[in-house]
Formats: sequence, structure tokens, C-alpha cells
Amino acid sequence: MRAINLLPRDADARRGRPPKRQWIVIVPVICVVLVSGVLSMLFLSASGKVKDRQAQLDTLKAELAAIPTPDVSKVQSQSALVADKDTRIKAVNAALSRRVAWDRIFRELSLVLPSDVWLTDLSASAPVSPSLAGAPPAAAGNVAATGFTLDGYTYSHAAVARLLGRLGVIPDLVNVQLLKSELQVNPDNKVRVVNFTIAADLRRAGGGS
Repeated sequence: MRAINLLPRDADARRGRPPKRQWIVIVPVICVVLVSGVLSMLFLSASGKVKDRQAQLDTLKAELAAIPTPDVSKVQSQSALVADKDTRIKAVNAALSRRVAWDRIFRELSLVLPSDVWLTDLSASAPVSPSLAGAPPAAAGNVAATGFTLDGYTYSHAAVARLLGRLGVIPDLVNVQLLKSELQVNPDNKVRVVNFTIAADLRRAGGGS
């Protein structure tokens, strides 16, 4: 005979494991719970870091506010002192650039002056830069007004020429020129002498040779 199962169809389901359809619902729910937990932990961690950084920013702002603001008048006074110092330094540098070593020039002159020449007058003036305000313009052909002038006597025109050649070797003198050379007779001893006037320019500081 053929066997016939008289039990209800859902009896096996109640005695065995739950149907697989329940796991399909439970697994996504568990995943959602885990993801939500992880996101909550990350949010709390980030929120804590933001609070720490905000606290540091507030502390730095408080320290910056505690720094005293410099007095505007003192700052302006210091700026004026710096500007005045720069002006003085420029003035000193300009003066040093026009400085003339007179001791060296006179020593060199004494070394080259011939023994048969004597001077009656010597005038010298430091060269003035044309850029200086109020500097008078040099007269045309007036070489003597630009620096160095010698007046004196000797016994011959040849001695005057020799003096011109020696003055030309002095490094601080340029444009050495003879302005006057006249033969005269001394009324006391009737000796013939030559009266001369020689002019030269002083080399500017830093000028080329």
C-alpha cells in the first residue's frame, strides 16, 4: 500500500529551524545598527577635536587681546628719529666724499718746489659739487677760482717751466696752468726776477687719474 502522511503541512516548520526568509530581514538590520554605531563614534570623536581646537583658538585670541597696543605717538617719534639718522648719515657721507687731504697736498708741494723758487701767496679752496644748492657757477676761464693758486718769484722763465712740470706730477692737482709769467727788476738790488701765477684744480675724491 502507498504511505499517506496525515500530519499538517506546517508541523515540520514548527519543529525545525525558522524559515530562511527571517535571516534575510535580520542581517540588514544588524548591518544598519553596526554602521550607525560606527558613524556615531566617528561623529563624537570629530566633535571632541573641534571643541579642543575651538578652545585653543579662544585661548590664542585672549592672549592676543592681552598684548598692549603700541602708542602711535611713540611709533611716529621713532620713525622720525630713523629718518633724521638717515639724513645725518647721508650728510656725513657727502662731506667725506668732498674731503680734501690738505696735509698731503702741502707735503707733496714742499717736496717738488725747486730751491730757486719762493712763494709770496698760496690760496686753495675745496671743490664744490655742482649738485649742491646755492653753489655759485664757476666763471668761464677763471681756473684759479676752482681750487689751487700759487704766486711767487724765480730767476728765469725756465725755472717757471720746471716748476710747472713738477706740479704736474702731484696726484691731487690737475689742469696745472700758467696764468702769468712776467720779468721784473727788483728795485732794491736791481736783480731780474720772474713773477708768476700758477693755477690748478683739485682732484675730486674718487675721481679718475
